[in-house]
Amino acid sequence: MSKRDYYEVLGVERSVGEAELKKSFRRLAMKYHPDRCPDDPTAQDKFKEAKEAYEVLSDASKRAMYDQHGHAAFENGMGGRGGAGFGDMGDIFGDIFGRSGGGRGRPRRGADLRYIIELGLEEAVFGVSRQIEVPTQVNCHHCNGSGSEDGKVSKCKTCNGHGQVRMQNGIFSIQQACPHCGGSGQAIEKPCRECHGEGRLEETRTLSVQIPEGVDNGDRIRLSGQGEAGPAGAPAGDLYVEVRVREHEIFQRDGNDLYCELPIRFSQAALGAELPVPTLEGEVPVSIPPETQTGTQFRLRGRGVKSVRSNRHGDLICRVVVETPVRLTRQQRELLESLEATFAGSDAGKHTPRAKGWVDGVKKFWSRVTA
Repeated sequence: MSKRDYYEVLGVERSVGEAELKKSFRRLAMKYHPDRCPDDPTAQDKFKEAKEAYEVLSDASKRAMYDQHGHAAFENGMGGRGGAGFGDMGDIFGDIFGRSGGGRGRPRRGADLRYIIELGLEEAVFGVSRQIEVPTQVNCHHCNGSGSEDGKVSKCKTCNGHGQVRMQNGIFSIQQACPHCGGSGQAIEKPCRECHGEGRLEETRTLSVQIPEGVDNGDRIRLSGQGEAGPAGAPAGDLYVEVRVREHEIFQRDGNDLYCELPIRFSQAALGAELPVPTLEGEVPVSIPPETQTGTQFRLRGRGVKSVRSNRHGDLICRVVVETPVRLTRQQRELLESLEATFAGSDAGKHTPRAKGWVDGVKKFWSRVTA
């Protein structure tokens, strides 16, 4: 039977980062760990499948081989041992069973969540209020997060109420939170009929997010306590809203500065002109001096983006692009031919200094090649 794609097993994209990869595996491990699913005969196989996928994808070299060769990379001996280290896996299983070292009944907060919000440039610059829908785990409304149908609990028989168990791994002896009570030292006699003793339910929540003005790609907005609910009524984690800004048809952003191109006719570039330039707050006039060349930049100070961390505004930099005219009329062509004729002669170079310098450079190059 062929193996499933590791990315599919963990439910992630192929471009997934390390943090999201670990978070996805932790979810599956918590869902399918045999100690948490004693009555599900398929849980152990699903857990092993997720663990195998994570061990490969969490190791940079093994992930690179898998991306190139697939499962064949490890069926012919290329893979070798590796994967998630003992400490990394220990962190994950600590999340499943509860962290060791803490006191009995110590609350373990829920997981933090990340939500990516896509904004237009104007929304990012001026700020906006948005409604988002976030799938998450919330406290069970029926048992108020306790997991107990009648609110009664008893001493856990596995750890005898201590909340900790000692695991032997070869010569190492490791103390961990009890896998059956999660470190609380208590057991539920009658699990809640709604959440089946988990104390949490899957739910999609609608939240309002206020995006401050000036945010940029990668900025994060923290919503405290809006992440996953913690087990057994423990505090919820946080929600981090990460900003992605779409490309704009006119402006490119670099920090708090904005850039745009300003196309002008060659007659305007030669004679000079006053042209309207778009800014975030409307058009402003810009004076183009005579004999302006392509690539010349004009800086409009304070016309950029207001910093999200201060009141300072960036600048708007306009780059001139001299545009060659198209679809010429007969009269326009004749005028251009007459103009071109005036450039003939020994003094033509003074009108086009860049072209003259280029021609002189070519001549020097060929003289050195043929010498």
